Amino acid sequence: MTNPLSALLSTRDWLMADGATGTNLFNMGLMSGDAPELWNVTETAKIIALYKGAADAGSDIFLTNSFGANASRLKLHGAEGRVHELNKAAAELGREVADQADHKVIVAGSVGPTGEIMAPMGSLTHETAVEMFHEQAEGLKDGGADVLWVETISAPEEFAAAAEAFAKAEMPWCGTMSFDTAGRTMMGLTSADMVKKVGKLAHQPVAFGANCGVGASDLLRTVLGFAAAGPALPIIAKGNAGIPKYHDGHIHYDGTPALMADYAVLARDCGATIIGGCCGTTPEHLRAMREALETRPKSDAPSLEVITEKLGAFSSVSDGTDGAGPAATPRRGRRRRS
Repeated sequence: MTNPLSALLSTRDWLMADGATGTNLFNMGLMSGDAPELWNVTETAKIIALYKGAADAGSDIFLTNSFGANASRLKLHGAEGRVHELNKAAAELGREVADQADHKVIVAGSVGPTGEIMAPMGSLTHETAVEMFHEQAEGLKDGGADVLWVETISAPEEFAAAAEAFAKAEMPWCGTMSFDTAGRTMMGLTSADMVKKVGKLAHQPVAFGANCGVGASDLLRTVLGFAAAGPALPIIAKGNAGIPKYHDGHIHYDGTPALMADYAVLARDCGATIIGGCCGTTPEHLRAMREALETRPKSDAPSLEVITEKLGAFSSVSDGTDGAGPAATPRRGRRRRS
């Protein structure tokens, strides 16, 4: 049976995902150091508002408030025994909002990294990682998630463990990695490397791509890298709303709705099919992105020069797909629309 996300993809040239979870929850009063996943049972009205904000802004997909709801991360808050409860609650609230939306909305069960380092560099074994991801997957499944969505992953071994866990849960899934270290993941993976590794997974995702990272420019260069490798699956682009800056005691992202509208259209033209925002992206940004995607005609893939002209400079000279090693480049001048 075709899953709801694949069915929706078959009817559209592009889908819009949601924006930030953390940024929007901090705006609702979440304090630094608190576990946002606990809000799935203690602040349900705010989580519903989070989901509804994305749906009302035109998102076709929103991710649940379950990014850190695995046993390893929840242990930091003494809640490691509540994995199934908190994931199920996150998905149930999402299901409620999606079923009442005025358009088809996919509930994607967010699964973040375990927070531990995989063996042999660290102590986390493949078997334990699979167990943690599977526990989370079953909670999201029981809560009514349409698809699972692992995100912000740096290690290919952890990505593979999530894929295996999702197969055990018999759930369709999507996956994104974060290319935040000179165009590579923290563990050194390039966009071309990811395409190869995804292609070898036994349990194939519905779509794959990149999220978070440095800024929108860097993420689109990564998307171009995906597209150049000729993947068989749809590409996901979920970039940050500009660059984070510390202001008046909190982190602020400098990307305006106009900048994110440009980013969304460029992401589509670069080859992305599922387009959303990550850190700093609010419903206001999403509305501008949706309008741009609906009204601006599709164009050829942009050059790197066009991307930097519209979104700002890259954070490194190369993304690694040319064989060059990491080399940072200083940012010059002011970002457009910052």
